Amino acid sequence: MIVLNINLKYSIDLMNEILNIPSPGGDTSACMERLKDEFHDLGIEVSETNKGAIFGTIRGEKELNQRLISAHVDTLGAMVKEIKPNGRLRLSNIGGFSWNSVEGENVYIKTESGKVYTGTVLPEKASVHIYSDAVTTTERNEETIEVRVDEDIKESKDTKKLGIAVGDFVSFEPRNKITESGYIKSRHLDDKACIAVLFASCKHLKDNNLIPKYTTHFFISNYEEIGHGLSGIPKKTNEILALDIGTVGGKHTSDEKKVTIVAKDSRTPYDLKFRNRLVDLAQKNDIDYEVDVHYRYGSDASLSVLQGVDANFACIGMGVDATHHYERTHKKGIKNNIELLISYLMEN
Repeated sequence: MIVLNINLKYSIDLMNEILNIPSPGGDTSACMERLKDEFHDLGIEVSETNKGAIFGTIRGEKELNQRLISAHVDTLGAMVKEIKPNGRLRLSNIGGFSWNSVEGENVYIKTESGKVYTGTVLPEKASVHIYSDAVTTTERNEETIEVRVDEDIKESKDTKKLGIAVGDFVSFEPRNKITESGYIKSRHLDDKACIAVLFASCKHLKDNNLIPKYTTHFFISNYEEIGHGLSGIPKKTNEILALDIGTVGGKHTSDEKKVTIVAKDSRTPYDLKFRNRLVDLAQKNDIDYEVDVHYRYGSDASLSVLQGVDANFACIGMGVDATHHYERTHKKGIKNNIELLISYLMEN
């Protein structure tokens, strides 16, 4: 059994910081730059792919059979699809979410010049005083949801004068909070909580002068929510371990305080031997875990093999409640994931 002194504060602090850096799929460069700096601060060499993903590499005892650990920085978001005659914005979604899940959410609209405006996602018929029963009976979709921009706007030309245009990215406010009982509530825990796990593991290796068994690439992907996150991976990669969320609820086994080891998602079963090794590591090191089968779900690992990558593949992550909504996990889940990841990095 490995006894680990985990720097949980570092992980939580980094998670909170990057949760507040908008990174909807397609506009992730600001968060990527911050994570480049974090790799550099840890003394880890950084490479960048043509698509803008980055990975830090820690050399191991063995150069053959290299490993890749992935977590994705891109989040759910939206793009301005239309400026309506009343000056409000019609949106096109980025990633898979229900419009009901973002109703009433504050947003940031980033223009081509880089100026950011605030607004709120609302149904066209929002006031019960005006629209009565239509407020509750109208379906929420791209055609009935709009953004009310927090500026003096009466018609479309007022919006256009601000520099807001079709194609501008829209980010949802994360509203990240940590309760006294250790629960973490926020949008975009998928997958920024896992990025924090990845960096906490890197820091643990560096702080304790540990060398992993195999050379390992810590990959920050930027298009996972859209389905093409992993590309440009190092040629000697033999195994891919995706860090992504476990889905809590319904008949799923995932738990907010545990590691989820994914057996199958909506695309494919994961490599059985790899999965069993992760289960063995969790059991040997007294790490709380659950094995789960996920429904509407895919990870960088499963999507990469569907795209033809020849590598063994697995997926772990902390259990998250209300995924792709206002999500929640627990500090214990973060800690258990860090411990399993370090155990995997150091396994013989």
